[in-house]
Amino acid sequence: MYRRHCAAAAITLVCAMAVLASPVQAFAAPAPPSPAADRPVKKSLEEVRQEIDGLYRAAGSATDAYNLAEEKTKKQSGEIVKLAQAIVEGQAKIAELKSRAGAQAREEYRNAGLPPGARLMLSGDPQLFLDGIGRAQQGQKAAKGLLGELNRTQEDLKTYTQDASTNWTKLEANRVKQAKAKKKINEQIAAAKKLESQLEKKERARLLQLEQEAEYKSQTAWLSSGALKEINRGASASGKKAVAFATSKIGLPYVWGAEGPRSYDCSGLTSQAWASAGRPIPRTSQEQWRQLPHIAIEDMRPGDLIIYHSDASHVGMYIGDGAIVHAPRPGRDVTLAGAGSMEILGVVRPDR
Repeated sequence: MYRRHCAAAAITLVCAMAVLASPVQAFAAPAPPSPAADRPVKKSLEEVRQEIDGLYRAAGSATDAYNLAEEKTKKQSGEIVKLAQAIVEGQAKIAELKSRAGAQAREEYRNAGLPPGARLMLSGDPQLFLDGIGRAQQGQKAAKGLLGELNRTQEDLKTYTQDASTNWTKLEANRVKQAKAKKKINEQIAAAKKLESQLEKKERARLLQLEQEAEYKSQTAWLSSGALKEINRGASASGKKAVAFATSKIGLPYVWGAEGPRSYDCSGLTSQAWASAGRPIPRTSQEQWRQLPHIAIEDMRPGDLIIYHSDASHVGMYIGDGAIVHAPRPGRDVTLAGAGSMEILGVVRPDR
């Protein structure tokens, strides 16, 4: 036992001496982090332009959702008002029918439960008996008609009430959609404006130049593709009126959800232009694309509407010579632009 302890102690001492005798390895202190590593990489102006453009396009799509929800809300509000009027009229009619039925019942009660016709039937006079039969039949028919009308009116009233409840549910659902779309629009626009505000004056000027260069490049490529066969095709009579209305609004500001008279969004401008020409069309660019007749780009004429982007979130009115009039986005005014300066989804014709 004693030897085992001595051996263990010796091994421990040898190991300790070996550690002390080994050369010391120096460890350098960790270098402080570079300030550049903490800073986000600065984006190029072109990247900023694309990001801003994407934010405004997202806001445009949300604006379309807001406008559609608002349109449906107005329609359902109108339906509810009509149904409320029908309910009031139905209730008044039921009250009047019940009053008539009550008067008839009181008359029979005063005559010992017999209508006048029935009492004549009990008369010994043959002629009065025959008259009594006719009057009794008329009375039965009138009573049956009164009861049938009362039942129909009550059923109508029940239907009106159910329809009003359904429309109210839809109305509230569309109000929720409106609120969500409005929140998204404001967030997207605020984010885009924040990006622009962080730029210096020279950078903002350069940003505008980049936007114009990108539009010019797209327009030149579109015209060179031969997509537009005839550049000066004539407009219809109503198309001329729509173009005159839209071009008269050049210089007015874009405001999302606006449809005049002092500001417009893209579909607010086109829908009001065609309304002024006597051709009401859907309020939103997506519904304009969905509901209006589609035509080939090569067959375009002034007054036709060009729908842009894969989600149909923007619209402009073709005015001829390869140009459109449109309300571009927040911070811009109603203006002219190249018809091919944006991604074209297709063309619709309101007066086809």
